[in-house]
Amino acid sequence: ETQSSAAPKLMVFPGFGKPPALYFLWILPKNLFSRICGFVANLKLPPFILQRLIRLFCHFYPIDLNEAEQSVEDFDCFNAFFTRKLRQGVRPLAEDPNALLCPVDGTLGEYGIIRDGNLLQAKGLEYRLEDLLQDPERKDLYDGGHYITLYLAPHNYHRIHSPAEGQVREFAYVPGDLWTVSELGVMHVPGLFARNERILTYLQTKAGECAIIKVGATVVGKIRVCYHEQVSNLPGATFSLSRLETPWHVERGGEIGVFELGSTVICLFQPGQVEFDSLNLGQTVYLGQSLGKILDNTTSLN
Repeated sequence: ETQSSAAPKLMVFPGFGKPPALYFLWILPKNLFSRICGFVANLKLPPFILQRLIRLFCHFYPIDLNEAEQSVEDFDCFNAFFTRKLRQGVRPLAEDPNALLCPVDGTLGEYGIIRDGNLLQAKGLEYRLEDLLQDPERKDLYDGGHYITLYLAPHNYHRIHSPAEGQVREFAYVPGDLWTVSELGVMHVPGLFARNERILTYLQTKAGECAIIKVGATVVGKIRVCYHEQVSNLPGATFSLSRLETPWHVERGGEIGVFELGSTVICLFQPGQVEFDSLNLGQTVYLGQSLGKILDNTTSLN
């Protein structure tokens, strides 16, 4: 699936104008359902059952198990398979030290410039930067800068990495809905990425602060980060903006978080901070490849 505007139209109910699955998702208790899915994915199944389920999953999805650090026999639950690590060297980083690294394996959705505080979700469908960040002060920081949306399908590698070397000093957890981030949600749920719950990582780089936003979705049990014990999809949670007592340093391409099933990552950059390469909507992207160039504004990391 891609988020390209050229995607085929989905089936709709006559007289309703929306896909049938959307109405089902409307009444589904999505957050509770996703927590249940996460619980099931963490069950320790008998090895002969678990291994058959994993191989069956790999039969239907294009997964190369040779890229994984562990073999099928090493996984003790389905979630361990979903969050599998890659073998060293499988995703080489772009050699240019100023390259803007792709933080995930996935599909390129919308990208471009944040204009008048708005980002493009899909053709003809915008959402507000202020709603996405829930931080009025940072809205002005990123308005006029660049954004890029990367969609992770269930078969993709689920770990999220840093597009540049830097330090994490602050992060935010924004509770919300858990609509699907597939074509169904992107094309039909207004303000999808600003409605779904998310964890926002603020990364201080040599070119200034950028934001790496991990968006939750239906069936995603949890989002986890490497620099804090914060997890997503917590019952009764409220918005929180946290500052780390000790800044957490990450190398370019270093791991910063993980989805317990695929979802979406949105990266935000300040004006004049990056230049994108020639990119195409719907193209397959891989961790470590160059998405563009980081412009050195000589901002200190200290």
